[in-house]
Amino acid sequence: MSSRTLDGTALESLRTTFTGTLLTPGEPGYEDSRTLFNAMIDRRPALIAQCRTEDDVAAAIGFGRQMDWEIAVRGGGHGVAGTCTTQGGLMVDLRHLNTVSVDPATRTARVGGGATMADLDAATQPHRLATTGGRVSTTGVGGFLLGGGSGWLDRTYGLACDNLLGADLITADGSKIHTDAADEPDLFWALHGGGGNFGAVTSFTLQLHPLAALTAALLVWRPQDGPEAVRAYRDLLTDAPREVGGGFLYFTAPDEPYVPGDLAGSLACLALVTYTGPEQEAREVIEPLTRLHPAGQMITEMPYAQLQSMLDDPPGYRNYWSAEHLHALPDEAVDVFCDNASEMIVPSPSQHVLFPQGGAVRDDPHHYPIPWRHAPWTVHPFGLWSDPADDDRAIHWARTLLTELHPWTSGSVYLNFIGQEGHDRLLAAYGPHNYQRLTEIKARYDPDNTFHLNHNIPPASHN
Repeated sequence: MSSRTLDGTALESLRTTFTGTLLTPGEPGYEDSRTLFNAMIDRRPALIAQCRTEDDVAAAIGFGRQMDWEIAVRGGGHGVAGTCTTQGGLMVDLRHLNTVSVDPATRTARVGGGATMADLDAATQPHRLATTGGRVSTTGVGGFLLGGGSGWLDRTYGLACDNLLGADLITADGSKIHTDAADEPDLFWALHGGGGNFGAVTSFTLQLHPLAALTAALLVWRPQDGPEAVRAYRDLLTDAPREVGGGFLYFTAPDEPYVPGDLAGSLACLALVTYTGPEQEAREVIEPLTRLHPAGQMITEMPYAQLQSMLDDPPGYRNYWSAEHLHALPDEAVDVFCDNASEMIVPSPSQHVLFPQGGAVRDDPHHYPIPWRHAPWTVHPFGLWSDPADDDRAIHWARTLLTELHPWTSGSVYLNFIGQEGHDRLLAAYGPHNYQRLTEIKARYDPDNTFHLNHNIPPASHN
């Protein structure tokens, strides 16, 4: 891409029709607007277009192409690789497009392309409805869903993309397109895991589900008790009903009532079990874990929106994430997972996570481009730290874990959980057939690869 300087006349022309805010370096609000979740990303767009309407998005994209600039599309800004920004180009900022409207009769929600999970949950909670969302409230709905969308409720309601009923997007040539199972069906298929490769999505229509009760159990053990606890958690989730979800993680224990005082600020392990039902039923289901006498625990019904924000990741840290799907989790793999936790940076917000899949994730009948849905387990080293001197150590910890678990990996990967790890990982995420089909769809909707700041799928003619 060219690094042409900003044309003041062209910018003033854009301002005449643009209803949002246009920010250039040095203007009030610019610095805050360019800041991302991952503090390792420090890029300065030549222009930030804070859009308020679909027309704003189309105008901004047209301006970026006129200037021959690299174009980035920002939703939540939570992705580890920082692909929602650019150095010297255009950031199309969707965060003001965050309105969520709920239709309780049809159990659907229309969600703005810049909405976060907090926006979605706040709108659905009063109706006792929910759909699968990210595991923290600050995650953007758009990037999360377009990458597939694994969350606390996925074993019950499927992946986030399984609940996508329709989408509206602006393509690289400024066209406004609606897609669903009947209209533009190939594009609709591609949005189920293909990421932001095909345009800037300005709204989603999502299927919601009744959620009368949600129980969360947080069970804390000391690190030396981790292997036994993980094995019990594995055995429980292997045959658990769809109502059961959650994750097992090593983390720096917080100063909370459910954590023994001597563990606060130290390495601990946590089983977070979610149950889409009342507390008494949940207690019966998780009895194999509570009989291990965790050092601390909290078991209670709570609103889904509260669960979504309980483990919110603090912004401003340096980040490195990666992931692998596992086809099996024998005792030997459990030992590798637990032993590697000692290499985490403690204290820090880092998490060393094991997520279950199965249930509705595995059984969904659709043939979307996400073959990783059939793996029973996902391991996710999620590194956050503050000192640049710890960069090598944190990255080494994550990579070592995945290397040592290689005998049990499925070969596929959930792209939302990783940064830019090369073309082979992209192929692994989709499989050869799905990848080829995605490149062909890309060639129809973005032949110039304008939307390349993502886990990029190049147009077929570019392969």
